Order: sequence, then C-alpha cells, then structure tokens
Amino acid sequence: MSENPRDVTIIGSGPAGLTAAVYTSRANLSPLLIEGVEAGGQLMLTTEVENYPGFIDGIMGPELMERMRKQAARFGTEYLTDNVTAVDFSKQPFEIRTSSETVSSKTVIISTGASAKMLGVPGEKELLGHGVSTCATCDGFFFKEQELLVIGGGDSALEEAIFLTKFASKVTVVHRRDALRASKIMQDRAIANEKVDFVWDSVLTEIFGNGKVAGARLKNVKTGAESEIAAGGVFVAVGHTPNTSLFEGQLDLSGGYIVTEGEDTQTSVPGVFAAGDVVDFRYRQAITAAGMGCMAAIDAERYLESLH
Repeated sequence: MSENPRDVTIIGSGPAGLTAAVYTSRANLSPLLIEGVEAGGQLMLTTEVENYPGFIDGIMGPELMERMRKQAARFGTEYLTDNVTAVDFSKQPFEIRTSSETVSSKTVIISTGASAKMLGVPGEKELLGHGVSTCATCDGFFFKEQELLVIGGGDSALEEAIFLTKFASKVTVVHRRDALRASKIMQDRAIANEKVDFVWDSVLTEIFGNGKVAGARLKNVKTGAESEIAAGGVFVAVGHTPNTSLFEGQLDLSGGYIVTEGEDTQTSVPGVFAAGDVVDFRYRQAITAAGMGCMAAIDAERYLESLH
C-alpha cells in the first residue's frame, strides 16, 4: 500500500462514477476510479440512449460510457480495472482492497449502482436489448404500436405498464398471484387504462424470438396450464438490487440502498459519499446519476478543503 493516501477514490464506473471523475480530476484531485471488471454499469446493457441531453440522434449506451471514460481520462483520472473485495471506513485514511492491491484514500465516492433483478428464464439474457428490457422510460419509445408484456405486480411494474401505453397498442401485465402488490392508486390507474390487460396467477417460463422478441410462454401456477402469447417486447419489472453488499456494517443502509444525509451525498461516515442508483431508487436514470456524481465530487472537494 502506498504511503501517501489519495485525495479521492471512486468505486464504480457508470454515469455517476465517471461524472464524479470528470469533476474531481478537473479540480486537480487526481482521482483513482476503480471500474470493476464489468465496467460501465447498466448502460452497457442498453442498446440506444435517446434521452441523454446533447445527443440529437441518440447514442449507444456503451459508446456514451466510453466517451465519459475518455473525458475523465483527459483531465487525469487514473483507472484500475479490478473488483473491490473489501473496504474499511472505520479509520482515516480509508482502505479499499481489490483482488490485486490495497488503496488508501482521504475520501471515497461510491457509485456502484444497482442491478435489475432478472427472472433467469430461457431467452431473457439472449434477447436483452433486443426486445427484453428492464426500463420502460429508457426503451418504451422503440415499441410504437406493438403488443408488450410487463412482468411484475408492484408499483414499478404498473408504472412501467402505464408509461408503455403511450407507445404500445396493448400492454399485458403478467403477475404470479391473483392480486397486485402495488399501491391502490397505481392499481386503479392501471385497471382504468383501456390499453392495460392482466394475466393472473401466471409466471413467465420462456421468451422466444429469432434475434428479437416475438413472444413468451406463460404457465398458470394454479392449473399448470401453459400458453403462448405474442409480444414485440418483454419488460421485466420485478425490482432492483443495489450493489451494496460490500458496505454492510460500514455505512447506514435502508432497504439495501445507501442512506445520504439531507440534501447532499454525504453518507453516515464523513468523507464517504454516494451517488447514482446505489442511493436513488426513485428516478434511476443516467442523467440523474450523472447529476449526483457531480454533487458527490463537489461535496468531496469541499470536505477535503475543510481538512486543511
């Protein structure tokens, strides 16, 4: 481990982490960004991003992340392509262990994101980005006048379904029980929407299609009967898991998400900041993650100034 601790170490390389890197490197803080072996976050799974400001014709998710990465590198961000295995926030400077080395740092910005929960059925992984999606606000626009399936029964599933009716000719919500978990107001909205249909007591067993989604196979959990339903897209809306297992017992968490103090990005440990989907369970957009990455960078810079 180096004798001199770093000013800033960023864990995670999605829009939040890379924006934090742009801001901290421009502030001459020489950040180290530990990008993980699977770098780039959820945007690496998104084919086209059309709602990120500044890209009139849209941009591919991986290309957007590559541009952010090069921009941060231009100002002096150093990258470590490795996975963090443990952290110690109990003493200053903080310690971050990866599989190859131990880094000490005066501040840490956590931007490890969240992972959409998947169902693990045949065809789901193969057709992800080709009709299988975990984000209606990201991808709904590409499904004009198509029949779509939404899998799930909570608020987020119904939000996705209602949003998709702006584009789709019909949206069928598939739920494994005979009653929804969603709040009453969301249920009322979905049931009142003439484009939304429901398949009850059913689970998705397979998504099929040749290069893009053509339909899905469903199984009724009460009768065991199997059926096929044609669809141009399948939206999996069974929740997200924030990538915070590393920080259990080190930081205050709520429902797995990192708790930040008041209006800023400060966590329960002074000098440790968090940004993006690891904190944000409400918006979960690339642009909001980038905005929080900027906030975390400014918060870290001000914290370092307060040490002098």
